[in-house]
This record gives sequence, structure tokens and C-alpha cells, in this order.
Amino acid sequence: MIAIGADHGGYKLKEEIKRYFEEKGIEYKDFGTYDEERTDYPIYAKKVSEAIQNKECENGILVCRSGYGMTVVANKFKGIRAAAILNEESVKNAKADDDINVITLGGDYLSTNQAICIIRNWLGTEFKDGRYKERIKMIEEIENNNMK
Repeated sequence: MIAIGADHGGYKLKEEIKRYFEEKGIEYKDFGTYDEERTDYPIYAKKVSEAIQNKECENGILVCRSGYGMTVVANKFKGIRAAAILNEESVKNAKADDDINVITLGGDYLSTNQAICIIRNWLGTEFKDGRYKERIKMIEEIENNNMK
């Protein structure tokens, strides 16, 4: 199950991603926003991140105008490894090396086709494990020591 959320700046792209998920039979849960009325991105980053923490969803997608604000908020949650993704290659590396569980997308910078290609590559890329797993353990230790 993929959690998806967006603010007003990412609403249109979020809706296109949902259409793709429905066509492909990919399960998702929409955490809003549900229209283009101005709203604040931390609300949706929080909802998606908590859904992953609570194991309601396995992964998440967040969309705002740039993707960066959502990334900052999502990474404030223990266990979330979010990355602002710019293209297909960056998502492959982020998933393979860092096992990211949340991708953030910039609605102002990505077409629907680009976003779908990014999502397909993210879902289709395997985490490398090995020394990369050791790095994830290091991240978890940092979280345990610094996130109260």
C-alpha cells in the first residue's frame, strides 16, 4: 500500500498519479489535499509519514511545487527516509543505495509522464543490501540517539 499526499501545488500531479495507480491496480491511500485551495504542505507530509510509521502503508509519495518542503518534513519522522527526486536515475540510486521509503516530487518541475517513470523505477528497483544495509543501521542509530 502506498500513501500519497499533496498540497495545493501538487494536487494536479497527485491526481494523475492516482489515475496511473488505478489503471495498474496499485493499491494506494490518498491523504489529501482534495482540491486546489491553498493549504500547507506539512499537514500532508505528516499524514503520509505517520501512515508509514504505523504500518498502515509501506511507502509514500508526496507532491508539492518543488518537492523540497515535503522532504524536510517527512525526514523529521523516525523511520522515514525521504528524498526529493528529480529524474529516473536519481530514484534508482536513492532506492538501491538508501532504501528510501518516501519519494517527494515537484509538481512545478515534472510532467505526468516523468513522474510516472520515476514511480515505476522506484517500485522496480531493489535495495542493494550488504554495506548499504550497514549504513541504514547507522541512520537508525542516529535516529534513536537524536529523535526523542
